[in-house]
Amino acid sequence: MNDSLILLPGWCLGRGPLQSTVDALGGTIFDLPGYGKAPLIESFDAAAADIAARLPERCTLAGWSLGAQLALAIAARAPDKVSKLLLVAGTASFVQRDGWPHAMPVQTLAEFAADIAADAEAMLPRFVGGFNRGDQDAKACTTCLLELADPRPAAPVLATGLNWLRDVDLRPELARIHAPTLLIHGAADPLMPLGAAEALQAAVPQARLQAIPACAHAPFISRPDDFLSACRTFLHE
Repeated sequence: MNDSLILLPGWCLGRGPLQSTVDALGGTIFDLPGYGKAPLIESFDAAAADIAARLPERCTLAGWSLGAQLALAIAARAPDKVSKLLLVAGTASFVQRDGWPHAMPVQTLAEFAADIAADAEAMLPRFVGGFNRGDQDAKACTTCLLELADPRPAAPVLATGLNWLRDVDLRPELARIHAPTLLIHGAADPLMPLGAAEALQAAVPQARLQAIPACAHAPFISRPDDFLSACRTFLHE
């Protein structure tokens, strides 16, 4: 591969669903704060700075979902560390804001956070099933993700990630990202709508978008061959 490939996972599921994909690409997974042996960091900015400090120089930084938001922030704030940026189901803002309709309503996220606080174990299958809606292999994809998921992290870890999704808006930083950027996005993603990826493509100077038809939020599970092919092409450029 061109440079060291480091991947940041998404919320709740940990590294398990991504491990075989990252192994196939010769990369490494960095756990998000609070996952695995990584200590919890409640501030998004501090978490991004902590991860950036541990990255090798000139790496290829990848992220899925919440991990893609961290990767975006790091690429903007520590450009010397990121030679290429690979975002899977990425967005600049997870919730709707003025001028940003490509996202979940704030109230929907608030209701989900309350449900997670009340009974995370019961909510996890609903969460995974929900973000696979519209995928051509939705049921099989959901089953696979739940089987591969790491042990569920502690409640404060889950709450911290949801707070980040509620609060973080990276739109002002996108023009500062000058690393070549590939956006891989399921065209049928109900959690991060395709419009979010199209807006990222327009705002990040060297970004290009590869949308995968009939695919939702986890293209590395739903369409692994297409996903790996797109990654390998980008990494070898």
